[in-house]
Amino acid sequence: MNTKQPHITIILGTRPEIIKLAPIIRTCENRGISYSVIHTGQHYSENLNEVFFDQLELPQPDYNLGVGSASHGKQTGEMIIGIEEILLEEDTDVVLVQGDTNSVLAGTVAATKLDCEVGHVEAGLRSFDRDMPEEKNRVIADHTADYLFAPTEQSKEFLLEEGLPEERIFVTGNTVVDAVQQNRELATIKSSVIEDFSLTNTTYGLLTAHRAENVDNKEKFEKLLEGVEKVGSELDIEFLYPIHPRARGRVNAFNLSMPEHIKTIPSQDYIDFIRLQSGADLILTDSGGVQEEACILGVPCVTLRENTERPETLDVGANVLAGTSPQSILDRATEMVELDENWQNPFGNGDAAQYIINCVSREATLIETPL
Repeated sequence: MNTKQPHITIILGTRPEIIKLAPIIRTCENRGISYSVIHTGQHYSENLNEVFFDQLELPQPDYNLGVGSASHGKQTGEMIIGIEEILLEEDTDVVLVQGDTNSVLAGTVAATKLDCEVGHVEAGLRSFDRDMPEEKNRVIADHTADYLFAPTEQSKEFLLEEGLPEERIFVTGNTVVDAVQQNRELATIKSSVIEDFSLTNTTYGLLTAHRAENVDNKEKFEKLLEGVEKVGSELDIEFLYPIHPRARGRVNAFNLSMPEHIKTIPSQDYIDFIRLQSGADLILTDSGGVQEEACILGVPCVTLRENTERPETLDVGANVLAGTSPQSILDRATEMVELDENWQNPFGNGDAAQYIINCVSREATLIETPL
């Protein structure tokens, strides 16, 4: 292992990973760190280059495996094969993965079979729902990685409770804070989404629903939409729903009608979505990342799930669990719009990427907790 100037390979494959690893990529660029980026292509997007170049102003990935959609086993297997070949070619010292996707699982497996160390960014998140594929991926990555970059003290406690050694755990804050801080100002300059949808000085809500457990079940999806409609009707608020292609396909397959207070719009690029979140009065979501971003942006959030791997958002009062019962969604939304929004962000101060790179680049004198 080259302890002076390790070569870092960053593996990503989905939009949330791009967003949360962007601050790490920027840090490597700004500090002249030797690094490369592998995009697995887990989420295929024709706008990939636009996301990297035009919007987030990042360099193009060095490799794109173009794996695309497939069964979990086939997708992960193809990723492992492609990643292993690149890691050998790159003579990689440290691999960084983020989150809980199949790209994380594949990157972790491929790297640990070679002479590479693995850093898991956003380690220690737990929903305690082992039926979720993401939960299995998180646990495997955490129990394999050499560096466990926990976003909060709560995440660290979960790791310690599972018997993982404390010397592997670093509480860094969450790179989502870095990303929001870096891109919120960019959004005000680059994005015209508020003007495009005539939302200036308008009260509106934001809905995201895409998880399989919510949209693949007709009855559950229908109840979720009914609950959002109840909120819209009772609180006199229209919800914009940037609908994921997966959810759109289910709406069509189930022959569902979109309620009056829900307006579907195309999936939004990150910069536009950040601006939509910033201006919203209330967010209803089943996304973990959106729960974090809403908390950071100071927007009340209702999570359309029975559990969350972001309990810190609940603890500070920024978020509440509602499930998909229509009455529960209405009750929780009513609670949130009446609350004081002056909660404390539990995810750090925006220095997570610097701290992570300090750790893996052996800059011991710079390793000080950012929290």
